[in-house]
Amino acid sequence: MSAARSAVVVGASIGGLLAARVLSDRYDHVVILDRDVLPAGAAARRAVPQGRQLHVLLSRGKEALDELFPGLSAELNARGAPLVDLHDDVHWYNDGQRMLRAPSPLIAVGISRPLLEDALRARVAALPGVEIRSPVEVLGLTATADGSRVTGVRLLTPGPEGGERTLAADLVLDASGRGSRTPLWLAELGYQAPPEEQVRVDVTYVTRTYRREPHHLEGLSGALTNAVPGSPRAGIVAVQEDGRYAVALSGMLGEEPPTDDEGMAAFADSLAAPQVGEIVRTAVAQSPPVKMRFPVSTRRRYERLRRFPAGYLVMADALCSFNPIYGQGMTVAALEALLLRRLLTKGNQGTDQLARRFFAGAARVIDGPWSIAVGTDLRFPEVIGRRTPKVRFVNAYVHRLHVAAVADPVLGAAFLRVLNLVDPPTRLLAPGIVVRVLRGSLGRRAVDAPNRAAVPARWR
Repeated sequence: MSAARSAVVVGASIGGLLAARVLSDRYDHVVILDRDVLPAGAAARRAVPQGRQLHVLLSRGKEALDELFPGLSAELNARGAPLVDLHDDVHWYNDGQRMLRAPSPLIAVGISRPLLEDALRARVAALPGVEIRSPVEVLGLTATADGSRVTGVRLLTPGPEGGERTLAADLVLDASGRGSRTPLWLAELGYQAPPEEQVRVDVTYVTRTYRREPHHLEGLSGALTNAVPGSPRAGIVAVQEDGRYAVALSGMLGEEPPTDDEGMAAFADSLAAPQVGEIVRTAVAQSPPVKMRFPVSTRRRYERLRRFPAGYLVMADALCSFNPIYGQGMTVAALEALLLRRLLTKGNQGTDQLARRFFAGAARVIDGPWSIAVGTDLRFPEVIGRRTPKVRFVNAYVHRLHVAAVADPVLGAAFLRVLNLVDPPTRLLAPGIVVRVLRGSLGRRAVDAPNRAAVPARWR
C-alpha cells in the first residue's frame, strides 16, 4: 500500500481554491494556507482589496469553472447571479464604435468577487482530504539538504498557542497572488529568480454598486467603453447578484476617477458609452465608491529557468498579473487549473518533471491574453515597451475591425470570442474575417472616441 501523499497550497483566493480542487484528485491530503481571516459567507476581505472592485468572469472562465465544479454556474444563478449573453445583452463601445448586438453562445455570470469566492470556498472545503487553515503566514520553504526538492513550508500561526513550525508536503503550490514571495524563497534555496516582463500602466479604478431598475441600460445587463490614446478613460457597468449593477470607472497613466458624486458623474459623462453616465447620474447608489491602484502588469517567466526545485509550482497571479481592465485573471487561473489536472492525470508521467511541463504549458495559456493586454496597452505612446511592426499592425487592424463591427455581427462575435479566450488572437486574421474587416471599414469614418462632454480641469 502506497504512503499517503500531501500537498500545500499557499493562498485561499481564487487561484488557490482552483489549485486545491485539482490537487485533491491526486493527493490524499491538501492543506490551503492563508494569512487572512476568511469570512463565513460572501464578504470582502482585507487581504483581497480588489475584491470590492468590479470583476468579470469571461465565458471561457465560466466553462472552465463548470468543468472543475459541475453545476457551479447554475448554483451561482440560483443564488441570484444573472447569466449574460456577452454579445446580445451588453452595450459595447470599442474605440468609440458601438458594436452591433446579436445572440451568441458566449454566456458569462454577473457576479461579485466575494460571492464567487464564497461558492468556490464552500465547494473546496467539502472535498475529502482538503483542509483550509487561516490565519497562517507562510515564512518560506523547506527543502532537502541539496535544495533539489521542496519538502514543505515554514509557517507562523498567531495566538498564544501559535508560533513558528514546519508543515511537510510532497508538493507545494504558490497561489499567493501578485505579491508572491517565491522569487525570494527560491533565492534562499540557491536558485535564480525568474526573468520578469513588466508593462507599467498606472491604472486607477473606482467601483460603486447601484440598484438595478428595469429601464436601466434599455433593459440590458451591461455596458462597456474602452480607453484610447488621447482619452485614457474607461467605464464598465456589469449586472451582479441581488438586483444591482457594479460600475467601474478607470483611468490609465495617472488619470484618476474621482469618488464624489459630482465628479463621478462628470467622469462617466466624458465616456463614449452614455449608458455609464446614465447609471451614475440616475441610479440609487448601494455602496460607497472604492478606489484601487494597479501600477504594473507583471509576467514571471519560470519556464525560462534552467534550474527549479522539484515538488514546487507557481500559479495564477503569482505567475502573471494582468492589467485588470481586461478582466482576464480569473479565467486564466481556471485554464491553468485545467492544465494542471491534465498533467497530473497523464499516465505515469503525472508528477515526473511536473514543474517543467506545467510552466511550459502555462506559458502557452498566458501568451494569448498577455499579447491582448500588452498589445492594447502599447497603443498609448506613454506606455514603455517594444512596439514591433506586428504590434502596430494588429492594433491598427483591430481598430478597423471595431469600425466594421458597427454593422457586422460576425466581426463582433469574432472579437468577443478572442476577448473571452475562446479563440486565439490569430483567429482575427483568418481570411474570411480579414475580408469582412476590409469591406466593412472602407468608407466608414473611424472615430477615435473623443470625450463626449467637457470635463473640469480638476478631473483631468
